[in-house]
Amino acid sequence: MASEDQPFIIFGAPDIHEEEIDEVVATLRSGWIGTGPRVAQFEQEFAAAASVAPDRVAAVNSCTAALHVSMIAAELEPGDEVLTTAMTFCASANAIIHSGATPVLCDIDPATLNMDVTQLEQRITSRTRAILPVHFAGRPCDMDAIMTVAERHDLVVIEDCAHAIETRWRGQPAGTFGDFGCFSFYVTKNVVTGEGGMVLARSPAMIDRIKILALHGMSKDAWRRFGDDGYKHYEVVETGFKYNMMDLQAALGIHQLRRVERNWGRRKEIWSAYQEAFANMAVGRPPEPEAHTRHAYHLYTLTIDTDECGVARDQFIERMSAAGIGVGVHYRSLAQQPHYQREFGWRPDDYPFSTAYGNATVSLPLGPQLEDAHVTRIVEAVTTSIKP
Repeated sequence: MASEDQPFIIFGAPDIHEEEIDEVVATLRSGWIGTGPRVAQFEQEFAAAASVAPDRVAAVNSCTAALHVSMIAAELEPGDEVLTTAMTFCASANAIIHSGATPVLCDIDPATLNMDVTQLEQRITSRTRAILPVHFAGRPCDMDAIMTVAERHDLVVIEDCAHAIETRWRGQPAGTFGDFGCFSFYVTKNVVTGEGGMVLARSPAMIDRIKILALHGMSKDAWRRFGDDGYKHYEVVETGFKYNMMDLQAALGIHQLRRVERNWGRRKEIWSAYQEAFANMAVGRPPEPEAHTRHAYHLYTLTIDTDECGVARDQFIERMSAAGIGVGVHYRSLAQQPHYQREFGWRPDDYPFSTAYGNATVSLPLGPQLEDAHVTRIVEAVTTSIKP
């Protein structure tokens, strides 16, 4: 149980340092807290980290917004179909629906938990316009195979990189394969702005349009309207959205991004410690990263088989919580969610690997601020919780 000596370990707690706090305070004192110079700086530094030109990135207020405006910029239309994975957060499907298109699910490869590429081509129809691969838990999808399918059928590729800021496939950063890459800076992510996202696109022209779409369809943002050079008129050039990032958010992101490699190294240490600790236990462990990839180590996921572990998944979660350890579930499959069952007729049995995984998975804390003593507590709690 949690106590003063051993407080509750919060799942996904952000790792905030004094640099972020000082930058936020400086932003508040600057008189400029909306979209302005710090957003521009964050965009430039993110572009450098992704090894792309700064005119190929646009900061927005969530990864969901990033996905949505990417689909609008790709000119998806009602009746178009977008192929994605059944094992993802609902935002992936919702963004497709909000664009007017229809999501079509592929089951996962049980070895990688990513989209089963063999199913991908089987599910293409005359209405298929795009593929939305999700780099689940930070493990890269097989982008060689996905891009081959996309090129063969002339499909747009929009990468969901919410878990994948540090992810690489054969040395190339996730988000740089497709037409668009969409990143998340939500509070539980590897780089945190509270809420926030980034779009990376192949062409500066697409980024220009996305920046317009993300701010009401206006030709100039507030920084360019009210800056030191004096007021500038704007024009509304299309129907847009309110998806812009604020300098208050970017103030966090600038310093979070600068620590991304150090934090990745610590998460790798913890991930490896879990792998070793659970090697001879009844729980299912994630596979090791493939040799030609870089895993972002965003999530460490166990699977709890009731017969093997002597405890059901949800009972395991209750035992972990009682021991003072916060955990997560990433995710129940999309086909298990009632809204999509009603709207699209999806059935869990049609996606057996995603459904089985969604019924058994539990994510353990993996933040870079965890100390060795915390990791020991978590391992001990898992060991105790799986005993009948």
